[in-house]
Amino acid sequence: MSLVFAAATATAAVPPATYSPAAIEPSTRAALEATCFDYVDGQLEGDPARVARSLHPDLAKRRVLGDTPDERLGLRRMSKEELVELTRQGALKTPKNQWNRSCTVLDVAGNAAVVRAETPWFVDFFHMGKFGDRWIIVNALWYQKPR
Repeated sequence: MSLVFAAATATAAVPPATYSPAAIEPSTRAALEATCFDYVDGQLEGDPARVARSLHPDLAKRRVLGDTPDERLGLRRMSKEELVELTRQGALKTPKNQWNRSCTVLDVAGNAAVVRAETPWFVDFFHMGKFGDRWIIVNALWYQKPR
């Protein structure tokens, strides 16, 4: 019994590895930011092809609604096709001099990454995957800012 306790104590005493965003390879950071800006700038330009190339075909894009009359823990769900169509319609098209947006790479582990995008209208948290040489958005959870 004391041997088990000693082993657990020794394991607990080893500090966990610390993650540093600064440790992300510059080329990886640039590629992730490029995908993020394809998503954001494509919407602001009204360029559906640019938005489409940033998205996985099986994109899961969601926004937390909370409890609704129809659903407990409600989510607004959006597919790649719906987002591309909204872009085609110019839903967020904005003159370039009014753009205020950012893309921040938060974490990378192998072929998976987390990126934060922000505009005056929304904040998105992306899960991106690397497929071959390309990073694309697989999941997006977004917060719609109050107008």
